[in-house]
Amino acid sequence: MTDPQHIEQIPPQHQDRQPGREAPMRPQPEDFMGGYRGTGKLDGEVAIVTGGDSGIGRAVAIGFAKEGADVVVVYLEEHDDARRTGEEIGKQGRKCLLLAGDVGDESFTKSVVARTLETFGRIDILVNNAAEQHPQDDFSAVTREQLERTFRTNLFAMFDLTRHALPHLKEGARIVNSTSVTAYRGSAHLIDYSATKGAIVSFTRSLSTALAPKRIRVNAVAPGPIWTPLIPSTFDAEEVGKFGEKQPLGRAGQPDEIAPSYIFLASGDSSYFTGQVLHPNGGEIVNG
Repeated sequence: MTDPQHIEQIPPQHQDRQPGREAPMRPQPEDFMGGYRGTGKLDGEVAIVTGGDSGIGRAVAIGFAKEGADVVVVYLEEHDDARRTGEEIGKQGRKCLLLAGDVGDESFTKSVVARTLETFGRIDILVNNAAEQHPQDDFSAVTREQLERTFRTNLFAMFDLTRHALPHLKEGARIVNSTSVTAYRGSAHLIDYSATKGAIVSFTRSLSTALAPKRIRVNAVAPGPIWTPLIPSTFDAEEVGKFGEKQPLGRAGQPDEIAPSYIFLASGDSSYFTGQVLHPNGGEIVNG
C-alpha cells in the first residue's frame, strides 16, 4: 500500500450523480487493503457490509475477508465497483454475496437478511455503513424531501436492517455503525447529514445498552474527511481540490486507513468495547 502521506494532491474534479464511481477518480482511492495481512481474527464468520462496493465499505469488506470472513456486500447500483470488490474478496479465498438495492426501502433490508441466511446460514457481524449527503450552502434550501431522503438512507435503514437481523444474531455478534466527525463538530453545509450522524451516535450508545445482556456488542466509527466516491459526487470541483487540507495532518484520509478501526471493533480484540466510537479523523480533537 502506498504511504498515504505521499499520495498526490487531490485535483479539482466532480461527478454529476450520486452515488459516485471510483473509475473517474484521480488519484484512485486506496481501498483494497493491499498492505494488510490478516491473522484469522474472523475465521468462519459472516459479515454484512452496507455501502460495501467502494470506499470505506470496500476496504472493510476486503479487510474482513483477509481476516477469514465471508462477506455480503450491499450497495445501491454501482455494479462495476461492487464486482471489483467481490473479485478481491474471492482472491482471499472467501465467498462474497453481492446484493443491489436501496437500503432506504425496508423490504430490501428484510431481503438482505433473508438472502444472507439462505446463502450462509448465519450472521455474525453487521456493518451499517451506507450513507448519502447533499451539501447546501443555504439552510433554507434543505427541503423536507431532502431531509427525509437523507434520514431514510443514513438512519432509518440502519434501524431496519438491525431490527431484521437481530433475531438471527447470537451471543457474541457485533454491530458496527458508521457515524462521522460532523456528528461532533457540525457542518454548516451538511446540516441534515450531520443530524443523521449525531442520531447514529445516540442509536449506537442506546442499542449497546439494550443488547449488552445478550452479549451483542454495538460500536461505531466516526471518520474524518476520507477520499471516497461520495466526495466528488457531492461537492463541487473547487471544494474537492481542497478536501481534507484543514485537518491537522494536512490531508484527506484513505479508506485503507479507516478499515482497521472496523476490523478491531468486529473482532475479539475489542471484547470489552461496547457503546463506543472510534475517531480516525486526521488529528481533529472532538468531544465524545
